[in-house]
Amino acid sequence: MSREAVSSPHAPSAVAAYSQAIKANGFVFVSGQLGLVPETKQFAGGTVAEQTEQALKNIAAILEAAGTSLRYVVKVTVLLADIGAFSEMNTVYNTFFPEEPPARAAFAVKDLPLGGLVEIEAIAVMPG
Repeated sequence: MSREAVSSPHAPSAVAAYSQAIKANGFVFVSGQLGLVPETKQFAGGTVAEQTEQALKNIAAILEAAGTSLRYVVKVTVLLADIGAFSEMNTVYNTFFPEEPPARAAFAVKDLPLGGLVEIEAIAVMPG
């Protein structure tokens, strides 16, 4: 079994004891990403749309560091601080996955780290 941690300087560093992603046996498991701007560690904005866009940009950067891309994402989990924001999140999400979107679960949680409005995790396969 192969297993290695993956990190990208173009995504925020971990805020706790976890890797940005783990690459194992042809899969890349990306840890939940908040809408934090890598350079400032501040939220990209105060809306679900802004935080969703940044979280997905962070995931894209991590996947690129692993040697894959959003095109190869097979499963996404979206955590929302308010399920009423599903449509706002989904509008932005659809721009990142316009065709054959991955399998997905989305649900509301009581709280997210650092007071975030959305957190997104992904599983991708390696191309080829």
